Amino acid sequence: MSMRALQVIPILRIFSIEKAREFYLDYAGFHLDWEHRFDATAPLYMQVSRDGLVLHLSEHYGDGSPGTRFQVTYEGVREFHAELCAKNYPTGVPALRKLSGALSS
Repeated sequence: MSMRALQVIPILRIFSIEKAREFYLDYAGFHLDWEHRFDATAPLYMQVSRDGLVLHLSEHYGDGSPGTRFQVTYEGVREFHAELCAKNYPTGVPALRKLSGALSS
């Protein structure tokens, strides 16, 4: 039997629930799929998704080091770029550049 990855889900560390929601939901257009806490005072762990891309966002210490980078192969990146640019997000200016024959931001 050969092994085959069905899905990879990056876990990204967040330090502000408010800023994470502002960025991923309001700005980048992801949908909130679910949230989880072990109790009312526990760190938040949540899943967001958009067009087949699933991300886990975590307040838990040790999950996803700050500055983590990952690459996603995506169709429609120019349209997504135009959508983000039209929103004038105050702390980020998305850019496209060509790397090894593929677009990258």
